[in-house]
Amino acid sequence: MGVQTTVAGAGIFEAPVMGEPYLLTPGPLTTAYSVKQAMLRDWGSWDADFRAMTADLRRRLLALIGDTKGEFDCVPMQGSGSFCVEAMLGSFVPKNGKVLVLANGAYGLRAAQTMQYLGRAYTLIDKGDYLPPRGAEVAAALEADPSITHVLAIHCETSSGILNPVAEISEATYAHGRKLLIDSMSAFGAVPLEVNQIRYEAMVSSANKCIEGVPGFGFVIAKKAELESAKGNSHSLSLDVHAQWAAMEKTGQWRFTPPTHVVAAFIEALKMHEAEGGVAGRGARYARNRDVMVEGMRGLGFETLLANSWLSPIIVTFFCPADKNFVFDRFYELMKDKGFIIYPGKLTVVDSFRIGCIGRMDEHVMRRVVEAARQSLAEMGVADAAPPSEALQERSKLAA
Repeated sequence: MGVQTTVAGAGIFEAPVMGEPYLLTPGPLTTAYSVKQAMLRDWGSWDADFRAMTADLRRRLLALIGDTKGEFDCVPMQGSGSFCVEAMLGSFVPKNGKVLVLANGAYGLRAAQTMQYLGRAYTLIDKGDYLPPRGAEVAAALEADPSITHVLAIHCETSSGILNPVAEISEATYAHGRKLLIDSMSAFGAVPLEVNQIRYEAMVSSANKCIEGVPGFGFVIAKKAELESAKGNSHSLSLDVHAQWAAMEKTGQWRFTPPTHVVAAFIEALKMHEAEGGVAGRGARYARNRDVMVEGMRGLGFETLLANSWLSPIIVTFFCPADKNFVFDRFYELMKDKGFIIYPGKLTVVDSFRIGCIGRMDEHVMRRVVEAARQSLAEMGVADAAPPSEALQERSKLAA
């Protein structure tokens, strides 16, 4: 084991297993040793013990949305987050429905591409890399097109790090009699999404994000009425949320082979999430990680893509320095050598990179990240980490 650090109220945060770097990404991410240990036992997918684990998983996830009326249910689905987004769209949007897709980065655009593959109608509001979709824009689009039945919003757009205003998007959606679907892949578990605060029909997330499990499945949390009415909508056998839900309700089993070890790890991660204080506790640690890291990186001369008001506690995008000695691939390798794997940028206009704030780490680790960045810049001969002037001009122009 490496150096251990502590967080008030959260216990001891162990470093990764010796030789493993920290994953400063929006998931997969650095997990606790006990989460890894939970995968050491084999489980029979049909066995009563594993069926009890599935039921426990569903109950624990439902507890995070504050559904006091019992209107929602949780349906785990095999595969990555994108599998679950496609399952949600294909199951809850009727074949004659139409979706207003709200995009301000790669994942909103991927949802639009999913609609193309599904062969179902959609329209797109694309805000580019810098700005969130706003409620007034949603309202205008819904007024202009009565055929729209659903709105799809990305809770946290991790290609830029924007935390989108889903509450005002929800208000606009239901004020116009439509239904909201939320991709909360990278925010659920750290950013509140309680149903008594924000109205929606269904949301999706993944095991390897803010709950700090490992990859292998995602989950759909949806109104039971929507699950019931979704029968026959799906384009896919394996991505049919209604069929998965119906099978689990009847037998307690997944329809097809479940990721048994991943489920066991996730339940351990859910227990740790609860012990940390649930959504509020997890979100507070991530926000502190972000604040410490951003302050340190700005101190080195880096500039964030976003103003403070739109920075999520999930991941932060930085402009690449203008200095001719800065080469991202070299910077990446130097950071990895020091124990930190960062993320390339996904912006379409300027060069950038991203640093994640989530995973089994705390503010002490983030200070080490900043120091690693300082050392890496020095080794590259980068005297100034300031971005190109055109990058700041583009940000100012689009944010105006």
